[in-house]
Amino acid sequence: MGHSGRRIYMAAALAAGLFTVSHARAVDQPSNDYPTVARADYVFACMQVNGESRDTLFKCSCSIDKIAELLPYKDYEEAETIMSVVQKGGERVAALRYKPTQDKVLRLKKAQVEAEIRCF
Repeated sequence: MGHSGRRIYMAAALAAGLFTVSHARAVDQPSNDYPTVARADYVFACMQVNGESRDTLFKCSCSIDKIAELLPYKDYEEAETIMSVVQKGGERVAALRYKPTQDKVLRLKKAQVEAEIRCF
C-alpha cells in the first residue's frame, strides 16, 4: 500500500471511529438531558437576577447542570409551567393547589436549592 493508500485507509478508519463515538454519545445520553434552549433560558434568567458577569455565567450554567442531574426534564418543564400559571393568578390557580401538583413544584425548588448550594 502506497502513502496515498494509507492516508485514505487512515482517513476512513478515523471517520468510522468518529461516527462510532458520536453515535454512542447520542445513544448514551441520559433521559433527563435538557434541551439547549431550556438550559439557555435558565442561564439567561439566572444572570438577570444574579448579575451579568462571566463568573455569574459559570455559576448559572453549573446550576442548571445540577438541576438536570437531580430532576428529569419532563418534571422540570411541568413544574416551571405550574409556577408560571400560579404567578399569573386567576381561576386556573385553584386547580393547581392539589398535592401532586404542589409536590412537582417542591421537587424543582429542592433541586434549585441544591444547585445553589453547589454552584454559588
